[in-house]
Amino acid sequence: MGRGTGDDDAWSGALHRLWQAASRAEEVGALADDVYAPLLATPGVHLVVGTRWDEDATLRYMRALSAGSDTPVIVAAARSMPGAAAREPDGEPVVTRTAVAGLDDGAWPEAEFLRQSPGAAVVACTFRLDRRGWAALSLAVDPSADTEGVARRLAQAVDVIVACHTGILQRGREARRAASDALLAEASLQMDSSLDVEDTLRRVARIAVPAVAEGCLVHLLRQDGPEFVAATHVAVRQQRALEAVGRDDPWLAALLDRRGDADQAVFLSGAALEGSPFATSAPAGPGPADPHPTVVSVSTLRARDRVVGTITFIYQRAEDRLPGTAFLDSLASRAALAIDNALLYEMRRHAVLSLQEHLLPSTLPAAPGWDLSASYEVGDPMLDVGGDFYDAVPRPDGSIAVLIGDVCGRGAEAAALTGLARHTLRTLLEEGTEPGTALSRLNRALRQERASRFLTAVVVTMTPRTDGTALLTTCSAGHPRPLLLRADGSIGEIVSGGLLLGVLDDVAYESHEDSLGPGDALVLFTDGLTEAREADGTFFESVLQQRLSALRGGDAARIAETLARQARTFRASGQDDIALLVARWNGTSSSGDLASSEDLTPLETLLEQAATR
Repeated sequence: MGRGTGDDDAWSGALHRLWQAASRAEEVGALADDVYAPLLATPGVHLVVGTRWDEDATLRYMRALSAGSDTPVIVAAARSMPGAAAREPDGEPVVTRTAVAGLDDGAWPEAEFLRQSPGAAVVACTFRLDRRGWAALSLAVDPSADTEGVARRLAQAVDVIVACHTGILQRGREARRAASDALLAEASLQMDSSLDVEDTLRRVARIAVPAVAEGCLVHLLRQDGPEFVAATHVAVRQQRALEAVGRDDPWLAALLDRRGDADQAVFLSGAALEGSPFATSAPAGPGPADPHPTVVSVSTLRARDRVVGTITFIYQRAEDRLPGTAFLDSLASRAALAIDNALLYEMRRHAVLSLQEHLLPSTLPAAPGWDLSASYEVGDPMLDVGGDFYDAVPRPDGSIAVLIGDVCGRGAEAAALTGLARHTLRTLLEEGTEPGTALSRLNRALRQERASRFLTAVVVTMTPRTDGTALLTTCSAGHPRPLLLRADGSIGEIVSGGLLLGVLDDVAYESHEDSLGPGDALVLFTDGLTEAREADGTFFESVLQQRLSALRGGDAARIAETLARQARTFRASGQDDIALLVARWNGTSSSGDLASSEDLTPLETLLEQAATR
C-alpha cells in the first residue's frame, strides 16, 4: 500500500509539471519528454509509442521510447495506411486494451516496437487534435501492471496533450487575428494616404505582398470589361510574368467576368485551376518554385453599392497560412473605398479644372507692340473652383484693357460670381466704357443680384502714345496694387485704391495714370501670390519685388510662369489660387532692338538664379 501511495504521489507531481509545461509549450511535440517519462515510470509499463496521423489515415511520424533508454526512436514518414482509419476517433478520446498478438500491422505501425516487450499487452488511447488530424499514444504493459490505473493515467496525460494543442491553436488564432487587424489598419492608412489613382492602386497591390499572398493583381471594372492596372509579386523576377497574366491571360479575364458582383471572396485550387497559368501542369510562370500547390482567390472591390474592380491573390503556402474569407472581404472593402475615393477625386479634379478653364479666357488677344501672357495655379487641395479671374480686352480706340479680380471664397457660388464679373467687365470695356464706370456698373449689378460675396478687381487700360511709350489708366476696387517692372530692373507700384465690389450700393472709382517705356512690363496678380507663406511665417510678398527684378528682360510668359512657380515652391502654407497677368510693352521699335531672355548678360543671369533660390 505504501508503494502505491508513493507512486501515486510521484504521478501527481509529474502531472502537475506536465500541465505547467503545457501552458508554456508552443507546439505539442515539446511535451514528449514530460509525457513519456512519467508514463514509463508507472509500474508494469515498458514502452511508450506515439503516432501522429492526418485525417486521410496517413502516418506522419512515430516516436517510441522504452524503459531504461534515454534516446527515443523517431520515424518520420508520410505513409498511407488505410487500415488505420478504423482506429480514428470520432469525438472524445478512446482508450482500448489489446493483446500484442492481436495487433494488425496494417492498422498498427506501432506493432514493430510493441512486440519487443515480452508477454506484453497494449493500453492505447486515440484522440483527435483538430479537424485535420488525430494521434495515438500506446503503452506496452506486462501482466503485473494495473491496467485500469494505467488507462486512467494515459487518459489524464491525453487530456493535457489535447488541452495544450487546443491552447496552441487558440493562441495562434488570436495572434493571426491581431496580425490581421494590424495589417488591415496599416492597409487603410497606406491606401488612404494618397488620392492619386495610380499610386493608390499600386499601394493596394503592394500592401498585401508578402503578408497576405505571394502575388497580387488589381483590375478596375470598365464598360468593356476588367482592365489590368497593377500587380506585384514577392519574387521580383516574376513581376513581369504576373503583369502579363493580368493584362492578357484569357482564363483570368473569363474568371473575372464571371465574378460579376459577387460579394464574398472565392478560392480556387487543384482541378479548378486547370487551363490557367497557375495550374500545376502549367509551364513556369508567375508562381515561385514552392512545394505547396497554388491557390488563387478573387475578391470583388465594391464601394458605395457599386463594383469598381477585383483584387486577385496568388498563394504558394501551406493551407493553414491562407487568409480567411472574412479577412479578404474586409481588405477588399477597404481597398475598394480607397480606390473609389481616388477615382472620385480624379473625376472631380478634371471637372474643376475644366470649369476653371471655362471661367478664364482660352487665349489672350494679340496686339501690335504688346506681349501678353497669364498664369494660373490652383492652390486648394480640395479642388473647389476658385474665384480668381483675368482677361485682356481690345477696345474701340485701339487701346487694350487688362483686368484681374478675385471673388471671396471658393465653390459654386464663387464660380458663378467669377463668370458674372469677368463677362460684365469684358462687355463694358469692349464697348469703350471707362474703367471706373465699368467697375461702378459691376458693383451695381452685384448689389441688384444680392450677391452674398464681395470681390476685388483692378482694370488697366493701356494706350500707345506717339513718343513710343504707353499710357496706363488704372482703377482698383480693393485689389492688390499692380507692379511695374522697368527695363532696368527697377520696380514701381501703381498707387490706386477703391472700395470692394458688392459691399455698398453707390460707389465711384477714381483712375490713376502711369506710363510704360519700351521693355517695361505691367504685372497684375491676385493675393494668392503675395500671401504664399514659408514655414517660418515669411510671406512671398516680402521677396516679390526682388524676384520680379531678377526677371527683367524676360518676355511676358517667362515672367508670369516663373513668378507663379516660385510662389508655389515658396509656400509651406496658404492654399489660395494664384493668378498673374503680365503685359510687356515692346514699343514701336522691332523686337530685335529689345532685350530678350536669351540676351541677358551672365551677371544678370546669375542675379536671377540667386533670386529664385
